[in-house]
Amino acid sequence: MNRPGSVLLVDDDVAVRKVLAALLTQGNIAVTEAGHGAEALEKLGKTLVDVVVTDLRMPGVDGMQLLEQVTARWPDLPVILITAHGSVPLAVEAIKKGAADFVLKPFDKDELLFTISKALAKAKHQAAAPASAAAGSEGELWGESQAMVEVRELISKAATGTATVLLRGESGTGKELAARQLHQSSKRKDKPFVTINCGAFPDTLLESELFGYEKGAFTGAVNRKLGRVELADGGTLFLDEIGDVTPATQVKLLRLIQERELVRLGGNQTVKIDVRFVAATHRPLEEMVKRGEFREDLFYRLNVVPITLPPLRSRGGDIALLATRLMQKLGPENARPKLRFHPDALALVAGQSWPGNVRQLRNFIERLAVLSGSDDEVSAADVERELKREATLLGGNIAAPSSGGLDERRAQVEREALLEALKKSNDNRTQAARILGISRRTLYNKLAEHGLE
Repeated sequence: MNRPGSVLLVDDDVAVRKVLAALLTQGNIAVTEAGHGAEALEKLGKTLVDVVVTDLRMPGVDGMQLLEQVTARWPDLPVILITAHGSVPLAVEAIKKGAADFVLKPFDKDELLFTISKALAKAKHQAAAPASAAAGSEGELWGESQAMVEVRELISKAATGTATVLLRGESGTGKELAARQLHQSSKRKDKPFVTINCGAFPDTLLESELFGYEKGAFTGAVNRKLGRVELADGGTLFLDEIGDVTPATQVKLLRLIQERELVRLGGNQTVKIDVRFVAATHRPLEEMVKRGEFREDLFYRLNVVPITLPPLRSRGGDIALLATRLMQKLGPENARPKLRFHPDALALVAGQSWPGNVRQLRNFIERLAVLSGSDDEVSAADVERELKREATLLGGNIAAPSSGGLDERRAQVEREALLEALKKSNDNRTQAARILGISRRTLYNKLAEHGLE
Protein backbone atom coordinates (compact mmCIF):
# COMPACT_ATOMS: atom_id res chain seq x y z
CA MET A 1 0.00 0.00 0.00
CA ASN A 2 1.84 3.05 -1.29
CA ARG A 3 -0.52 5.61 0.21
CA PRO A 4 -1.75 6.25 3.76
CA GLY A 5 -4.48 3.94 4.97
CA SER A 6 -8.02 5.24 4.52
CA VAL A 7 -11.07 4.85 6.74
CA LEU A 8 -14.77 5.52 6.17
CA LEU A 9 -16.32 6.80 9.44
CA VAL A 10 -20.07 6.22 9.76
CA ASP A 11 -21.96 7.80 12.66
CA ASP A 12 -25.13 9.92 12.87
CA ASP A 13 -23.52 11.99 15.63
CA VAL A 14 -21.51 14.77 13.93
CA ALA A 15 -19.50 15.51 17.08
CA VAL A 16 -18.38 11.89 17.42
CA ARG A 17 -17.35 11.81 13.74
CA LYS A 18 -15.29 14.96 14.15
CA VAL A 19 -13.47 13.60 17.20
CA LEU A 20 -12.74 10.30 15.47
CA ALA A 21 -11.68 12.03 12.25
CA ALA A 22 -9.23 14.26 14.12
CA LEU A 23 -7.80 11.26 15.96
CA LEU A 24 -7.28 9.26 12.76
CA THR A 25 -5.88 12.22 10.84
CA GLN A 26 -3.27 12.68 13.56
CA GLY A 27 -2.34 9.05 12.94
CA ASN A 28 -1.76 9.78 9.22
CA ILE A 29 -4.94 7.95 8.20
CA ALA A 30 -7.11 9.47 5.47
CA VAL A 31 -10.76 9.87 6.50
CA THR A 32 -14.07 9.93 4.64
CA GLU A 33 -17.26 10.60 6.63
CA ALA A 34 -20.86 9.44 6.31
CA GLY A 35 -23.80 10.35 8.53
CA HIS A 36 -25.78 7.15 8.07
CA GLY A 37 -25.62 3.71 6.49
CA ALA A 38 -27.25 4.63 3.19
CA GLU A 39 -24.76 7.47 2.66
CA ALA A 40 -21.92 5.09 3.50
CA LEU A 41 -23.03 2.61 0.84
CA GLU A 42 -23.24 5.39 -1.73
CA LYS A 43 -19.71 6.58 -0.92
CA LEU A 44 -18.32 3.06 -0.98
CA GLY A 45 -19.53 2.77 -4.57
CA LYS A 46 -17.31 5.67 -5.64
CA THR A 47 -14.54 6.00 -3.07
CA LEU A 48 -11.67 3.66 -2.29
CA VAL A 49 -11.30 3.02 1.44
CA ASP A 50 -9.43 0.32 3.34
CA VAL A 51 -11.59 0.03 6.48
CA VAL A 52 -15.15 0.94 7.52
CA VAL A 53 -15.65 2.09 11.12
CA THR A 54 -19.34 2.39 11.98
CA ASP A 55 -21.56 3.05 14.96
CA LEU A 56 -24.01 0.25 15.69
CA ARG A 57 -27.11 2.25 16.59
CA MET A 58 -28.18 4.60 13.77
CA PRO A 59 -31.54 5.49 12.22
CA GLY A 60 -32.40 3.83 8.93
CA VAL A 61 -29.59 1.47 7.91
CA ASP A 62 -27.91 0.67 11.24
CA GLY A 63 -24.40 -0.65 11.77
CA MET A 64 -25.31 -4.34 11.67
CA GLN A 65 -27.31 -3.86 8.45
CA LEU A 66 -24.41 -1.90 6.97
CA LEU A 67 -22.07 -4.72 7.94
CA GLU A 68 -24.28 -7.23 6.11
CA GLN A 69 -24.36 -5.06 2.98
CA VAL A 70 -20.60 -4.49 2.98
CA THR A 71 -19.68 -8.15 3.49
CA ALA A 72 -22.05 -9.15 0.68
CA ARG A 73 -20.87 -6.52 -1.83
CA TRP A 74 -17.24 -5.93 -0.77
CA PRO A 75 -16.14 -9.09 1.07
CA ASP A 76 -12.52 -7.92 1.25
CA LEU A 77 -13.40 -4.69 3.10
CA PRO A 78 -12.95 -4.88 6.92
CA VAL A 79 -15.75 -3.44 9.08
CA ILE A 80 -15.27 -2.37 12.70
CA LEU A 81 -18.34 -1.77 14.88
CA ILE A 82 -18.41 0.78 17.70
CA THR A 83 -21.14 0.30 20.26
CA ALA A 84 -22.15 1.22 23.77
CA HIS A 85 -24.22 -1.93 23.93
CA GLY A 86 -21.39 -4.43 23.62
CA SER A 87 -21.64 -7.95 24.92
CA VAL A 88 -20.20 -11.33 24.08
CA PRO A 89 -23.40 -12.45 22.25
CA LEU A 90 -23.33 -9.27 20.18
CA ALA A 91 -19.64 -9.78 19.41
CA VAL A 92 -20.33 -13.35 18.30
CA GLU A 93 -23.18 -12.16 16.06
CA ALA A 94 -21.03 -9.43 14.51
CA ILE A 95 -18.10 -11.78 13.91
CA LYS A 96 -20.45 -14.39 12.41
CA LYS A 97 -21.69 -11.76 9.98
CA GLY A 98 -18.17 -10.84 8.96
CA ALA A 99 -17.08 -8.00 11.25
CA ALA A 100 -13.33 -7.51 11.48
CA ASP A 101 -13.61 -6.33 15.10
CA PHE A 102 -15.64 -4.27 17.56
CA VAL A 103 -14.85 -1.52 20.09
CA LEU A 104 -16.93 -0.62 23.14
CA LYS A 105 -17.95 2.90 24.14
CA PRO A 106 -16.55 4.84 25.84
CA PHE A 107 -13.54 3.88 23.76
CA ASP A 108 -9.91 4.52 24.56
CA LYS A 109 -8.07 6.23 21.69
CA ASP A 110 -5.11 3.83 21.87
CA GLU A 111 -7.42 0.82 21.75
CA LEU A 112 -9.32 2.24 18.79
CA LEU A 113 -6.13 3.05 16.88
CA PHE A 114 -4.77 -0.42 17.62
CA THR A 115 -7.96 -2.04 16.35
CA ILE A 116 -7.96 0.06 13.17
CA SER A 117 -4.25 -0.62 12.63
CA LYS A 118 -4.99 -4.37 12.67
CA ALA A 119 -7.69 -3.91 10.05
CA LEU A 120 -5.41 -1.74 7.91
CA ALA A 121 -2.68 -4.38 8.15
CA LYS A 122 -5.17 -6.97 6.95
CA ALA A 123 -6.20 -4.72 4.05
CA LYS A 124 -2.54 -4.29 3.10
CA HIS A 125 -2.03 -8.05 2.95
CA GLN A 126 -5.19 -8.54 0.91
CA ALA A 127 -4.14 -5.84 -1.54
CA ALA A 128 -1.22 -8.04 -2.54
CA ALA A 129 -3.48 -11.05 -3.14
CA PRO A 130 -4.76 -12.01 -6.60
CA ALA A 131 -7.86 -10.10 -7.67
CA SER A 132 -9.91 -13.27 -7.82
CA ALA A 133 -9.51 -13.78 -4.10
CA ALA A 134 -12.07 -11.10 -3.42
CA ALA A 135 -14.69 -12.59 -5.68
CA GLY A 136 -17.87 -14.28 -4.58
CA SER A 137 -17.90 -18.01 -4.06
CA GLU A 138 -21.38 -19.06 -5.17
CA GLY A 139 -21.68 -22.46 -6.75
CA GLU A 140 -18.23 -23.85 -5.98
CA LEU A 141 -19.68 -27.17 -4.81
CA TRP A 142 -22.02 -27.59 -7.76
CA GLY A 143 -21.04 -30.26 -10.22
CA GLU A 144 -21.81 -33.77 -11.38
CA SER A 145 -18.24 -34.92 -11.98
CA GLN A 146 -17.03 -37.91 -10.00
CA ALA A 147 -14.51 -35.69 -8.21
CA MET A 148 -17.22 -33.38 -6.86
CA VAL A 149 -19.52 -36.26 -5.94
CA GLU A 150 -16.69 -37.69 -3.83
CA VAL A 151 -16.03 -34.30 -2.20
CA ARG A 152 -19.67 -33.94 -1.15
CA GLU A 153 -19.68 -37.49 0.22
CA LEU A 154 -16.55 -36.81 2.28
CA ILE A 155 -18.04 -33.59 3.67
CA SER A 156 -21.23 -35.42 4.61
CA LYS A 157 -19.27 -38.12 6.45
CA ALA A 158 -16.94 -35.66 8.19
CA ALA A 159 -19.88 -33.54 9.37
CA THR A 160 -21.10 -36.28 11.71
CA GLY A 161 -18.00 -36.12 13.92
CA THR A 162 -15.69 -33.59 15.52
CA ALA A 163 -12.35 -34.58 13.93
CA THR A 164 -10.22 -31.79 12.49
CA VAL A 165 -10.62 -31.40 8.73
CA LEU A 166 -7.93 -30.11 6.36
CA LEU A 167 -9.24 -28.71 3.08
CA ARG A 168 -6.70 -28.69 0.25
CA GLY A 169 -6.89 -27.25 -3.23
CA GLU A 170 -5.96 -24.35 -5.49
CA SER A 171 -7.25 -20.84 -4.85
CA GLY A 172 -10.84 -20.42 -5.97
CA THR A 173 -11.85 -24.07 -5.76
CA GLY A 174 -14.34 -23.55 -2.93
CA LYS A 175 -12.54 -24.39 0.31
CA GLU A 176 -14.41 -21.86 2.45
CA LEU A 177 -17.75 -22.91 0.98
CA ALA A 178 -16.84 -26.53 1.78
CA ALA A 179 -16.05 -25.50 5.37
CA ARG A 180 -19.39 -23.73 5.70
CA GLN A 181 -21.25 -26.70 4.25
CA LEU A 182 -19.48 -29.00 6.70
CA HIS A 183 -20.55 -26.76 9.60
CA GLN A 184 -24.14 -26.49 8.36
CA SER A 185 -24.37 -30.28 8.05
CA SER A 186 -23.06 -30.88 11.58
CA LYS A 187 -24.69 -30.87 15.00
CA ARG A 188 -22.96 -27.52 15.58
CA LYS A 189 -24.94 -25.73 12.85
CA ASP A 190 -26.81 -23.55 15.37
CA LYS A 191 -23.53 -22.45 16.99
CA PRO A 192 -21.04 -19.91 15.60
CA PHE A 193 -19.07 -20.46 12.41
CA VAL A 194 -16.07 -18.16 12.83
CA THR A 195 -13.42 -17.61 10.17
CA ILE A 196 -9.95 -16.15 10.31
CA ASN A 197 -7.63 -15.73 7.34
CA CYS A 198 -4.24 -16.58 8.82
CA GLY A 199 -2.46 -15.03 5.85
CA ALA A 200 -4.19 -11.68 6.23
CA PHE A 201 -2.46 -10.67 9.48
CA PRO A 202 1.17 -10.08 10.40
CA ASP A 203 2.36 -12.59 12.96
CA THR A 204 2.28 -10.03 15.77
CA LEU A 205 -1.43 -9.39 15.23
CA LEU A 206 -2.54 -12.92 14.36
CA GLU A 207 -1.96 -14.16 17.90
CA SER A 208 -4.18 -11.50 19.47
CA GLU A 209 -6.86 -12.19 16.84
CA LEU A 210 -6.84 -15.89 17.63
CA PHE A 211 -6.41 -15.94 21.39
CA GLY A 212 -7.63 -12.52 22.50
CA TYR A 213 -5.99 -10.49 25.25
CA GLU A 214 -6.38 -9.26 28.80
CA LYS A 215 -6.63 -5.65 29.90
CA GLY A 216 -3.17 -4.11 30.02
CA ALA A 217 -1.56 -6.79 27.82
CA PHE A 218 -0.10 -4.00 25.63
CA THR A 219 -0.62 -0.32 24.90
CA GLY A 220 -4.23 0.13 23.80
CA ALA A 221 -5.54 -3.00 25.55
CA VAL A 222 -7.87 -1.15 27.91
CA ASN A 223 -10.41 -3.97 28.11
CA ARG A 224 -10.35 -7.74 27.92
CA LYS A 225 -10.96 -8.87 24.32
CA LEU A 226 -12.03 -12.38 23.35
CA GLY A 227 -10.24 -13.88 20.35
CA ARG A 228 -11.78 -15.76 17.44
CA VAL A 229 -11.23 -19.10 19.17
CA GLU A 230 -13.38 -18.20 22.17
CA LEU A 231 -15.99 -16.57 19.94
CA ALA A 232 -16.30 -19.91 18.12
CA ASP A 233 -16.88 -21.85 21.36
CA GLY A 234 -19.45 -24.59 20.74
CA GLY A 235 -19.17 -24.14 17.00
CA THR A 236 -16.60 -24.28 14.21
CA LEU A 237 -13.40 -22.27 13.70
CA PHE A 238 -12.22 -22.06 10.09
CA LEU A 239 -8.48 -21.42 9.85
CA ASP A 240 -8.02 -20.28 6.26
CA GLU A 241 -4.54 -20.13 4.69
CA ILE A 242 -3.08 -22.17 7.53
CA GLY A 243 0.09 -22.65 5.49
CA ASP A 244 0.96 -18.98 5.98
CA VAL A 245 1.29 -19.27 9.79
CA THR A 246 4.81 -18.69 11.12
CA PRO A 247 6.61 -21.35 13.21
CA ALA A 248 6.13 -19.34 16.42
CA THR A 249 2.36 -19.30 16.05
CA GLN A 250 2.34 -22.92 14.85
CA VAL A 251 3.55 -23.97 18.30
CA LYS A 252 0.59 -22.24 19.97
CA LEU A 253 -1.88 -23.62 17.45
CA LEU A 254 -0.57 -27.13 18.11
CA ARG A 255 -1.24 -26.76 21.84
CA LEU A 256 -4.66 -25.28 21.15
CA ILE A 257 -5.72 -28.19 18.94
CA GLN A 258 -4.18 -30.84 21.19
CA GLU A 259 -5.39 -29.56 24.54
CA ARG A 260 -8.50 -27.62 23.53
CA GLU A 261 -7.40 -24.77 25.78
CA LEU A 262 -5.76 -21.37 25.49
CA VAL A 263 -4.29 -18.51 27.47
CA ARG A 264 -5.15 -14.95 26.39
CA LEU A 265 -2.27 -12.57 25.73
CA GLY A 266 -1.23 -10.91 28.98
CA GLY A 267 -3.10 -13.47 31.05
CA ASN A 268 -2.29 -16.56 33.07
CA GLN A 269 -5.70 -18.23 33.25
CA THR A 270 -6.26 -21.32 31.11
CA VAL A 271 -9.53 -21.20 29.18
CA LYS A 272 -11.13 -24.47 28.06
CA ILE A 273 -12.84 -24.35 24.67
CA ASP A 274 -15.14 -26.63 22.68
CA VAL A 275 -14.35 -25.92 19.03
CA ARG A 276 -14.34 -27.98 15.86
CA PHE A 277 -11.30 -27.01 13.77
CA VAL A 278 -11.39 -26.83 9.98
CA ALA A 279 -8.26 -25.59 8.21
CA ALA A 280 -7.56 -24.82 4.57
CA THR A 281 -4.53 -24.15 2.41
CA HIS A 282 -3.37 -24.12 -1.20
CA ARG A 283 0.23 -24.64 -0.12
CA PRO A 284 2.15 -27.98 -0.35
CA LEU A 285 2.36 -28.65 3.39
CA GLU A 286 4.26 -31.93 2.99
CA GLU A 287 7.05 -30.13 1.13
CA MET A 288 7.01 -27.34 3.72
CA VAL A 289 7.44 -29.96 6.46
CA LYS A 290 10.50 -31.37 4.66
CA ARG A 291 11.99 -27.87 4.38
CA GLY A 292 11.35 -27.18 8.05
CA GLU A 293 8.81 -24.43 7.30
CA PHE A 294 5.82 -26.21 8.83
CA ARG A 295 5.77 -28.35 11.97
CA GLU A 296 5.28 -32.03 11.26
CA ASP A 297 3.30 -32.61 14.47
CA LEU A 298 0.91 -29.75 13.60
CA PHE A 299 0.49 -31.11 10.08
CA TYR A 300 -0.63 -34.48 11.44
CA ARG A 301 -2.97 -32.81 13.92
CA LEU A 302 -4.60 -30.90 11.05
CA ASN A 303 -4.61 -33.69 8.50
CA VAL A 304 -6.98 -36.02 10.35
CA VAL A 305 -9.67 -35.84 7.67
CA PRO A 306 -8.12 -34.52 4.44
CA ILE A 307 -10.46 -33.32 1.68
CA THR A 308 -9.06 -32.05 -1.62
CA LEU A 309 -11.14 -29.69 -3.75
CA PRO A 310 -10.37 -30.42 -7.42
CA PRO A 311 -9.41 -27.65 -9.87
CA LEU A 312 -12.09 -26.72 -12.37
CA ARG A 313 -10.02 -27.93 -15.34
CA SER A 314 -10.19 -31.52 -14.03
CA ARG A 315 -13.94 -31.59 -13.52
CA GLY A 316 -15.04 -32.67 -17.00
CA GLY A 317 -18.43 -31.32 -17.99
CA ASP A 318 -18.86 -29.29 -14.81
CA ILE A 319 -17.67 -26.06 -16.49
CA ALA A 320 -20.69 -25.92 -18.81
CA LEU A 321 -23.02 -26.79 -15.92
CA LEU A 322 -21.50 -24.14 -13.66
CA ALA A 323 -21.55 -21.49 -16.38
CA THR A 324 -25.22 -22.18 -17.06
CA ARG A 325 -26.23 -22.07 -13.40
CA LEU A 326 -24.16 -18.97 -12.73
CA MET A 327 -25.81 -17.19 -15.65
CA GLN A 328 -29.23 -18.18 -14.30
CA LYS A 329 -28.27 -16.52 -11.02
CA LEU A 330 -26.22 -13.55 -12.20
CA GLY A 331 -28.39 -12.58 -15.19
CA PRO A 332 -31.41 -11.57 -13.05
CA GLU A 333 -29.08 -9.86 -10.52
CA ASN A 334 -27.86 -7.63 -13.36
CA ALA A 335 -31.33 -6.90 -14.83
CA ARG A 336 -30.93 -9.56 -17.56
CA PRO A 337 -33.42 -12.26 -16.45
CA LYS A 338 -33.82 -13.84 -19.90
CA LEU A 339 -30.13 -14.03 -20.73
CA ARG A 340 -28.90 -17.48 -21.79
CA PHE A 341 -25.90 -18.92 -23.65
CA HIS A 342 -25.94 -19.73 -27.35
CA PRO A 343 -24.59 -23.31 -27.62
CA ASP A 344 -21.46 -22.08 -29.45
CA ALA A 345 -20.83 -19.51 -26.70
CA LEU A 346 -21.21 -22.13 -23.97
CA ALA A 347 -18.81 -24.43 -25.81
CA LEU A 348 -16.21 -21.64 -25.89
CA VAL A 349 -16.55 -21.06 -22.14
CA ALA A 350 -16.34 -24.80 -21.43
CA GLY A 351 -13.18 -25.06 -23.51
CA GLN A 352 -11.11 -22.76 -21.27
CA SER A 353 -8.92 -24.05 -18.44
CA TRP A 354 -9.89 -21.31 -15.90
CA PRO A 355 -6.72 -21.25 -13.75
CA GLY A 356 -8.56 -19.07 -11.21
CA ASN A 357 -11.17 -21.84 -10.93
CA VAL A 358 -14.79 -21.09 -10.00
CA ARG A 359 -14.00 -17.60 -8.73
CA GLN A 360 -12.54 -16.61 -12.09
CA LEU A 361 -15.41 -18.26 -13.96
CA ARG A 362 -17.98 -16.44 -11.82
CA ASN A 363 -16.37 -13.05 -12.51
CA PHE A 364 -16.32 -13.83 -16.22
CA ILE A 365 -20.00 -14.88 -16.30
CA GLU A 366 -21.05 -11.73 -14.47
CA ARG A 367 -19.09 -9.63 -16.95
CA LEU A 368 -20.92 -11.37 -19.80
CA ALA A 369 -24.24 -10.73 -18.05
CA VAL A 370 -23.49 -7.00 -18.01
CA LEU A 371 -21.69 -6.48 -21.32
CA SER A 372 -23.27 -8.91 -23.81
CA GLY A 373 -25.13 -7.25 -26.65
CA SER A 374 -28.43 -9.13 -26.66
CA ASP A 375 -31.00 -9.21 -23.85
CA ASP A 376 -31.74 -12.86 -24.54
CA GLU A 377 -28.57 -14.60 -25.65
CA VAL A 378 -24.83 -14.50 -25.08
CA SER A 379 -23.14 -15.05 -28.44
CA ALA A 380 -19.82 -16.66 -29.28
CA ALA A 381 -18.60 -13.20 -30.30
CA ASP A 382 -19.46 -11.89 -26.81
CA VAL A 383 -17.41 -14.67 -25.23
CA GLU A 384 -14.45 -14.18 -27.58
CA ARG A 385 -14.39 -10.44 -26.87
CA GLU A 386 -14.40 -10.92 -23.11
CA LEU A 387 -11.79 -13.70 -23.28
CA LYS A 388 -9.45 -11.27 -25.01
CA ARG A 389 -10.09 -8.71 -22.29
CA GLU A 390 -9.49 -11.43 -19.71
CA ALA A 391 -6.08 -12.08 -21.27
CA THR A 392 -5.19 -8.39 -21.23
CA LEU A 393 -6.45 -7.47 -17.76
CA LEU A 394 -5.82 -10.66 -15.83
CA GLY A 395 -3.44 -12.80 -17.82
CA GLY A 396 -6.19 -15.13 -19.03
CA ASN A 397 -6.10 -18.05 -21.42
CA ILE A 398 -6.07 -16.27 -24.78
CA ALA A 399 -2.84 -14.49 -25.65
CA ALA A 400 -2.84 -10.76 -26.32
CA PRO A 401 -2.47 -9.67 -29.99
CA SER A 402 1.06 -10.10 -31.27
CA SER A 403 0.96 -7.48 -34.03
CA GLY A 404 0.43 -3.74 -34.22
CA GLY A 405 2.60 -3.00 -31.19
CA LEU A 406 1.85 -5.28 -28.25
CA ASP A 407 2.11 -2.66 -25.51
CA GLU A 408 0.05 -0.17 -27.51
CA ARG A 409 -2.66 -2.72 -28.28
CA ARG A 410 -2.78 -3.88 -24.66
CA ALA A 411 -3.14 -0.31 -23.41
CA GLN A 412 -5.87 0.37 -25.95
CA VAL A 413 -7.84 -2.73 -24.96
CA GLU A 414 -7.47 -1.89 -21.27
CA ARG A 415 -8.64 1.68 -21.76
CA GLU A 416 -11.66 0.61 -23.82
CA ALA A 417 -12.61 -2.01 -21.22
CA LEU A 418 -12.33 0.53 -18.40
CA LEU A 419 -14.44 3.11 -20.21
CA GLU A 420 -17.12 0.58 -21.09
CA ALA A 421 -17.30 -0.72 -17.52
CA LEU A 422 -17.59 2.83 -16.14
CA LYS A 423 -20.36 3.57 -18.62
CA LYS A 424 -22.27 0.38 -17.82
CA SER A 425 -21.99 1.04 -14.08
CA ASN A 426 -22.92 4.75 -14.32
CA ASP A 427 -19.46 5.57 -12.94
CA ASN A 428 -19.95 3.34 -9.90
CA ARG A 429 -16.35 2.28 -9.33
CA THR A 430 -17.16 -0.76 -7.24
CA GLN A 431 -19.63 -2.07 -9.81
CA ALA A 432 -17.12 -1.37 -12.57
CA ALA A 433 -14.53 -3.49 -10.74
CA ARG A 434 -17.05 -6.33 -10.46
CA ILE A 435 -17.82 -6.08 -14.19
CA LEU A 436 -14.14 -6.34 -15.03
CA GLY A 437 -13.48 -9.08 -12.50
CA ILE A 438 -10.73 -7.17 -10.73
CA SER A 439 -10.34 -5.75 -7.23
CA ARG A 440 -11.30 -2.15 -6.50
CA ARG A 441 -7.66 -1.33 -5.83
CA THR A 442 -6.62 -2.71 -9.23
CA LEU A 443 -9.38 -0.67 -10.85
CA TYR A 444 -8.20 2.56 -9.22
CA ASN A 445 -4.62 1.82 -10.25
CA LYS A 446 -5.68 1.17 -13.84
CA LEU A 447 -7.80 4.35 -13.94
CA ALA A 448 -4.81 6.38 -12.75
CA GLU A 449 -2.54 4.67 -15.27
CA HIS A 450 -4.85 5.64 -18.14
CA GLY A 451 -5.67 9.13 -16.85
CA LEU A 452 -9.31 8.26 -16.15
CA GLU A 453 -9.51 9.17 -12.43
